[in-house]
Amino acid sequence: MVPKFAQLFVSTLLLLTPLLSLADGRDIGVCYGLNGDNLPSPNEVINLYKRCQIDNIRIYQPYPEVLEALRGSGISVTIGPRNEDIASFATSQDAANDWVNTNIVPYADDILFRWITIGNEVIPGPLGSNVPAAMNNIRNALASAGITLAKATTVLPGTALATSYPPSAGAFGSDITETITGIAAILAQQDTPILINVYPYFAYSSDPSHISAQYAMFTSTAPVVVDGSFQYFNLFDAMVDAFNAALEKINFGNVKVAVAETGWPTAGNEPYTSVANAQTYNRNLLNHVMQNGTPRRPDYIMPTFFFEMFNEDLKGNVVEQNFGFFYPSMRPVYPFW
Repeated sequence: MVPKFAQLFVSTLLLLTPLLSLADGRDIGVCYGLNGDNLPSPNEVINLYKRCQIDNIRIYQPYPEVLEALRGSGISVTIGPRNEDIASFATSQDAANDWVNTNIVPYADDILFRWITIGNEVIPGPLGSNVPAAMNNIRNALASAGITLAKATTVLPGTALATSYPPSAGAFGSDITETITGIAAILAQQDTPILINVYPYFAYSSDPSHISAQYAMFTSTAPVVVDGSFQYFNLFDAMVDAFNAALEKINFGNVKVAVAETGWPTAGNEPYTSVANAQTYNRNLLNHVMQNGTPRRPDYIMPTFFFEMFNEDLKGNVVEQNFGFFYPSMRPVYPFW
């Protein structure tokens, strides 16, 4: 039996690890969703981001009350239109201009907009083919407004890959390759990453007989997948590198990848969901992405957004409702930030 003082020391060390790391430079953000009927006010939320020293925020549409709260905060903002607006941007420069002039220009003197996400997980899908033209028109609108730092991109789900194992076999589905190639050409011109959502939790919980908890939560001490010259100790790197390999196959290996969402739920599908598992995954992920690239891109420290700031009670199921670092009361679900 481990003595109680030793247990306390180890527990304290684990809790302090991310706090010690936060003093270092990093490109870390947290997503802020509003699918809850009991969430704190945007001003309280932005103050919480600042207290936690979270320098980047992702919001899913231009909520005016959130943008007002962000004025002068110094927090870098990634924002997107609603998915249902993308088709109009693709077919009408005026529609793209109107969106930028309504949702970006009035705030641009006081908010640092970083990425404009044209589509959240719309590829593959019926809206996907609109994304390249919509990105171009939003890019034109930003340029016309004199906004040079914000760049248009999109967010892909794991299902954009027809093949993902082993990572070197990563390839986009044939039905979306033309669309992705068009997007990648725009991103290469402006040196902007493509954003992806990466959830080892879902892969692990759906196939625990083939995917170990250690591989999913960054605790494996030996390589689990050997893919040519690349060794994978964790599933996160393997999932990201499948996208890197897919980009190489369409001759856009120079386009970088950034993570728009990743996280682990604390409830709803036990034993895979738990506070301990979420804390372990998120703590180890934070330390990993602040210091390491992936085996395929070892020198690239990848911008990463955690999902998400709050538990949201209006989400579709219990798992989706419990990804938050904080309860709506702003009490931490577990010590982290």
